[in-house]
Amino acid sequence: MFRFRAFVILFLSLFLFRGIRAQEHPNIILIVADDLGYGDIEPYGQQLIKTPNLSRLADEGILFTQFYAGTAVCAPSRSSLMEGKHTGHTFIRGNKEIQPEGQYPLPENAQTFPKALKKAGYVTGVFGKWGLGPVGSSGDPRLQGIDQFYGYNCQRQAHRYYPTHLWDNDTKVVLEENGNLEYNVTYAPDLIQKKALEFIEEHSKEQFLAMLTYNLPHAELIAPDDSILQYYKDRLPDKPFKGNDYGQGALIPGYTSQAYPHASFAAMVTRFDAYVGEVVEKVKSLGIEDNTLIVFTSDNGPHREGGADPSFFNSGGGLKGFKTELYEGGIRVPFIAKWPGRIEPKSISHFPAAFWDLFPTFTELTGASNPAGLDGMSLTPYLWGSKKTKRKGYLYWEFHEYGGSQAVRKGKWKAVRQNVMKESNTPVELYNLDKDISESTNMALKHKNKVKKMTAIMQQAHVESDIFPFLKKD
Repeated sequence: MFRFRAFVILFLSLFLFRGIRAQEHPNIILIVADDLGYGDIEPYGQQLIKTPNLSRLADEGILFTQFYAGTAVCAPSRSSLMEGKHTGHTFIRGNKEIQPEGQYPLPENAQTFPKALKKAGYVTGVFGKWGLGPVGSSGDPRLQGIDQFYGYNCQRQAHRYYPTHLWDNDTKVVLEENGNLEYNVTYAPDLIQKKALEFIEEHSKEQFLAMLTYNLPHAELIAPDDSILQYYKDRLPDKPFKGNDYGQGALIPGYTSQAYPHASFAAMVTRFDAYVGEVVEKVKSLGIEDNTLIVFTSDNGPHREGGADPSFFNSGGGLKGFKTELYEGGIRVPFIAKWPGRIEPKSISHFPAAFWDLFPTFTELTGASNPAGLDGMSLTPYLWGSKKTKRKGYLYWEFHEYGGSQAVRKGKWKAVRQNVMKESNTPVELYNLDKDISESTNMALKHKNKVKKMTAIMQQAHVESDIFPFLKKD
């Protein structure tokens, strides 16, 4: 009997040490930036842009050095996040438009982590950009486990920061003060931030999931002409960008002209950082900090649209590639998590992880159930400080534009294959990430057996989709 009691006490002690107390499941705030590069913030080496709140978040939590988005563009990356699957298995594989407004929808029976958390008793909200199905479609946020949505349903509409309208669930919120893309009055991200903070406060006495999917700092490059923008105007050299201006004849997909593109981009990142600070302070002021997990990441690598200049800012942090590319710069993104009393401050993890790992991580932390078919694994051991740096199995990505590409990472090896939609048996590039993080030396000719193994993984990982066809058929 004594031994049994001692075992029980030891088990419970270990359970508490790992950070999950019995009957205590955290609120989850998931903050997802749009096109923010690995090197765009100070915790990852940024020298020109100030991000004090994200630096503080990293100091108070854990920073992952090898975390990956779902793929190199918005919709499929977010589908990977929501479904817990890599892009060889996700339902949404590309940025496919639906008229008059929206992207190709998730099916109503899609298994998403908000649905799982909702079943476990969580109140769920998304504030920002959706891009996974129009209002009234099967991909409507309300059919994907979201109790409250506010923001841009369509990621094309999110190209404009002073839009004509936003959506509050199925209600179109017309921003009359912005006219027909003629006036710059209401900066949509500020309005979305206000709604997000209201949701957190309203549900602070319940268990909640809040996804803050801001469209900052995606092009277009524009921010309110306030002290943040003025700060960077005085410090950064600039070259004007000519775009599709607001006013008569303005189009939704366009990006406005910008006399100060460098200053505007930097101001947008710092404004995003300020939003993060407001969220952290709101959680503290409500007295729920000790039972709230805050996670920050980005949906893909840095963009080169609308006058953006990622080379000037070293937005890729020395990594090769940008948004739309499956090299490290296109898919490796920042990842920071904070949970006081559970995650050790100033922790760093070098474990390779990806968007599809967040589904099983969140369900484990909240006591929710996992559906069958997830590709991810729970990251809780690594949040609690595991020093393991090798992952069993592989990480896999697809990109369905510009001829199509595939990538696999297994251990230190990374394989990339281009133009898979144009011709079969295209050559595979092979890189040793331990020695060549910039993917500058193709090792394929020296390691032919490794190339064969990585090619076999690509073939195994991809399941063809009738809606998003990919591999070229001979």
